[in-house]
Amino acid sequence: MQERRPGLDPAVAEVRRAVRACLEGRQGAVVIALSGGADSLALAAAAAFEAPRHGIRAEAVVIDHGLQEGSPVIAERAAELARGLGLAARVVAVDVRDAGNGPEAAAREARYAGLARAAAETGADAVLLGHTLDDQAETVLLGLARGSGAASLSGMPPERRYATGPAWVRPLLGVRREVTAAACAAEGLDPWRDPHNLDPAYARVRVRETVLPTLERELGPGVAEALARTAEQLREDAAAFQDMIDETIEDIVEHAEAGISVSVAALAANPAALRNRIIRYVVDSEFGVALTRTQTLEVARLATEWRGQGPIDLPGCRARRVGGRIEIVARAAS
Repeated sequence: MQERRPGLDPAVAEVRRAVRACLEGRQGAVVIALSGGADSLALAAAAAFEAPRHGIRAEAVVIDHGLQEGSPVIAERAAELARGLGLAARVVAVDVRDAGNGPEAAAREARYAGLARAAAETGADAVLLGHTLDDQAETVLLGLARGSGAASLSGMPPERRYATGPAWVRPLLGVRREVTAAACAAEGLDPWRDPHNLDPAYARVRVRETVLPTLERELGPGVAEALARTAEQLREDAAAFQDMIDETIEDIVEHAEAGISVSVAALAANPAALRNRIIRYVVDSEFGVALTRTQTLEVARLATEWRGQGPIDLPGCRARRVGGRIEIVARAAS
């Protein structure tokens, strides 16, 4: 680790170190997702400093969701701040359409689609996102409140790549939100303060403004760091389980008419944690459906507690036992 130069603000140094670590070994170009808030602005400032030293082109992309009055002006101000840092910057307007999952999910989907298009147009292999350790802690708490499994509680990964599109990279997952705010202040940057981030109508805002501070006050400092460590440990567990599934899946799963079938003996022989993950994985892979725990356990009982029970209706598909296999088929074909 390089020593901090005399006179360099500690917060600026911490953010730069985090960005430097994520840029090492990369080539070409990256896109920085910039909202104008303190987290993404500190990220942009650090990337503007570090990217040229790694031979990387960096462009800031500001997504205008069009959901607030004056949003084009707010977005353009953020782009101007990025240009003042020496970055190429542009505003991308997106059309937010709620498909029934709520306005936050709709805005997130539109935002990521806009960033992916911008990355493709720029030739960027990665999009840098400004999520911090505090965001990670909030994500874990929200997952706990929903009763989510380990995959959800593992939070946001530092880097994720899907079958197509750029890598989604979060350099600041080990950095506290107070550090990004301090870095902006040290560099004379005036972040935009999104009023939505103070609206208690949103569960994440209530966690940020009320729940986490209460936990820190009642349990002592370090709760956010502990939650982030929990997420990291669960990501390691999830990766290990996925390796086991990948090794097992080809031997126990076969194609069936309008669906798939899984060996009853193989499912029953596996520990419950692996068995349930296999069931969720094959249903999600084949039908794009995320089973609840109750649904997963009902399917598992077709292998472990078979009493002649009939088919189980699932979202978009149906599970049934046929001899020594469990068939999961499209609802219309069952």
